[in-house]
Amino acid sequence: MEIHRTIIDRLVEWKNSETHKPLLLMGARQTGKTWVMKELGLRHFEHMAFFDFSETMELETIFNQTKEPERLLKELAMQTDVPIEPGKTLIVFDEIQECEAAFNSLKYFCDKAPQYHIIAAGSLLGVAVRRRKMTVPVGKVTPVRMYPISFGEFLQTSEPSLYKHVSELRNIEHLPEIIHSKLNLEYRRYQVSGGMPEAVVALLSGAGMAAVESTLQGILDLYEMDFAKYAEPREIPRIKALWHSLPSQLSKENRKFIYSVVQRGARAKDYEDGLLWLEEAGMIYRVFSASKPAMPLAGYREVNAFKVYACDCGLLRRLARVPADVILGEASSYTEFKGALAENMILQSYIAITNEMPYYWTSAGRAEVEFVVQNGADIVPIEVKAAGCVGGKSLSIYNEKFNPNVRIRFSANNLQKNGNMISCPSYLSDWLFSARDWGTLLIS
Repeated sequence: MEIHRTIIDRLVEWKNSETHKPLLLMGARQTGKTWVMKELGLRHFEHMAFFDFSETMELETIFNQTKEPERLLKELAMQTDVPIEPGKTLIVFDEIQECEAAFNSLKYFCDKAPQYHIIAAGSLLGVAVRRRKMTVPVGKVTPVRMYPISFGEFLQTSEPSLYKHVSELRNIEHLPEIIHSKLNLEYRRYQVSGGMPEAVVALLSGAGMAAVESTLQGILDLYEMDFAKYAEPREIPRIKALWHSLPSQLSKENRKFIYSVVQRGARAKDYEDGLLWLEEAGMIYRVFSASKPAMPLAGYREVNAFKVYACDCGLLRRLARVPADVILGEASSYTEFKGALAENMILQSYIAITNEMPYYWTSAGRAEVEFVVQNGADIVPIEVKAAGCVGGKSLSIYNEKFNPNVRIRFSANNLQKNGNMISCPSYLSDWLFSARDWGTLLIS
């Protein structure tokens, strides 16, 4: 089963650019980086020379001997059966974090051999760079971050006709109820599998829920093995405790991260490095509070007030041991966590579309808006509801206090607008975030 990844389109643009630099593909483990690089090479180049630094130990010797690109290419040509030709061959360096000399060589390829197309990726690259104090070739590479499969990509494979309907939306107006119901169902199925490619394929190929759960658990197990492989020994228990505290942190009505939930008596200074490790591994996102929803939001960040979400809703569901049938059957027995999962999915969508991190806003315990984002010159509040019930005063309090040009509410309800508010079904988050010009949508 083939799932179209929209990141391929961006990589093709890089390939066709006259001033391309070596491309560094980053992202959490198991998001499909290796597959995407191979797909780019097979479909858009005449040849692909693939080098895996975790499998071929001889490669490190080659890069330790010289920094000269032409000499490196001659040596690499001896390790592959395909020709290495400028403009025709995609040169892939996979698991590049295993060889610091290869990582540093990217800047020399940029300066001295820009005619070659080089793409590199690595597992836990951010962790490896900090741990080994590796020099990042700033300005000499094009960094591109890869995320789990989005709901739009999921839908394009699961229900192409529904995807076509969504992609052709131009205005804010009610969708036909039959379309609305089908999209809500597909969104719940996506909530079950999440966006890790192997789990999505297991679900959409009809392998059964046991296969989906086994796949997700396998990824969680792999992540924990990474703790032991890439973290300092003293940090391993703390990183593990932080990771496993996610369901508890998000099950609270107030989802602000509290260190004592990780362990009684825990202090920030003891766990800050662990949080940073998980961030650099791409496993979590930290959403900070903004003391004031004003431009620029970064200027009002409260460093000690933040919420922590998982990189993928499927992994979070499995980590919390929420059964698939609870979500598919819309059971109401996990109210708080249901809301957290809904927030996690909207956050995933926003980050993947914009490559930006939102903030959240709270007002002395009276109100809390899940996310606030900059959209051009506007600060836009975003409220997330898990189902069709849209009660609550937080967004209204925010509206009265700050009078925003646009406000957004995601829920299971149909698409509509009311004054300055866009009420959007959660399954259209990719569509809405891609549109960006929300003010125009409101008046169209």
